[in-house]
Amino acid sequence: MDVPFIKLEGAGNDYVYIDLMKNGCDLPFDDLAKKISDRHFGVGSDGLVLIMKGSKAPFRMRMFNSDGSEAEMCGNAIRCAAKYLFDRGYSKQTELSVETLAGVKKLQIVERDPEHGTTWVKVDMGAPILRGKDIPVNVDREPVLDIEVSGYRGTAVSMGNPHFVVFVDGITDTQVLQHSPRIEKDPLFPSRTNVEFVKIIDRDNIEMRVWERGSGETLACGTGACASVVAAVLGGHTSRNVSVKLRGGNLMIAWEKKNNRVYLTGPAREVFSGVYFYEP
Repeated sequence: MDVPFIKLEGAGNDYVYIDLMKNGCDLPFDDLAKKISDRHFGVGSDGLVLIMKGSKAPFRMRMFNSDGSEAEMCGNAIRCAAKYLFDRGYSKQTELSVETLAGVKKLQIVERDPEHGTTWVKVDMGAPILRGKDIPVNVDREPVLDIEVSGYRGTAVSMGNPHFVVFVDGITDTQVLQHSPRIEKDPLFPSRTNVEFVKIIDRDNIEMRVWERGSGETLACGTGACASVVAAVLGGHTSRNVSVKLRGGNLMIAWEKKNNRVYLTGPAREVFSGVYFYEP
C-alpha cells in the first residue's frame, strides 16, 4: 500500500514522519519502521515517527527505532514534530504541547530561518530521573554515579529513556561502534540503554557521540545530550548551560537549578516528502 511520508532531521538525527492527524492508519508500525528506515531498500532514517491527536495534549508523537522497537522519547524527533505541526498549521501558536510515552512535553518555536528551511525549537524535557530503579538500572541508589558496565565506569541517567554516560579523554570508533552494543544490552539495564561517550572541552562545552538503543550510532540524540550534561554537572565537570557538539551539529542544553528541569534547544529541518510503497 502507498504510505505518504515526510522526512525531517534535527542535527542530523533523521526520522520519517507519517501524518495521522486527520486519518488513522492500522498498520504494523514495528515492521513498517524497520522497512522504511532501511537506507538501501527504504526511505532511510534513524526511525519512524507518527504524528496524531493526543488525549493528554492536543498532539501526540509515537516513535519507533529502526529495529522496530518503540521508544519513549526523542528530543530531536519531537523538535521536528513541533516544526511540522506549526508549518502545516495544526498549531497556530508558537508554544505547543506534545504527548509522548515519557509524558507531555512543552515546546516553543524560538526562531525560523525560511531561507535555509531551519526552525529552532526549545523543548522542556522535564526533570532528569536519577533513582536507579526508575531509570531503570539494577543499582539501588540515587544518583547512580561511577558504576562499572562492561569495562567502563559511567553515570546512569534517564530523560524518559535510559542513558549510560561515559567520560573519556578522547572518543574512538572502537568505543562507540564495538563496545556500545555490549553496554546497551548489559543485564544491569533491564530495558537496555542508550550509550554516550563524552569528552569535556571546557566548563561550557562538551563533545559527544551516541549509540542509540535500537538504532545504533546516530549523528545526534537530544535526550542523550541532556543526560550527558546532567551527568557532567553531577560529576563537577561543567556548568549548567552547555553547548553539546555532536557529529550532526550542536545542541544547547540548560539544566535549571531553580526548577530542576532540563531545556533542549536545537534545529529542525524538513528534507523531503514522498510516498513509500509498503509490503507487509
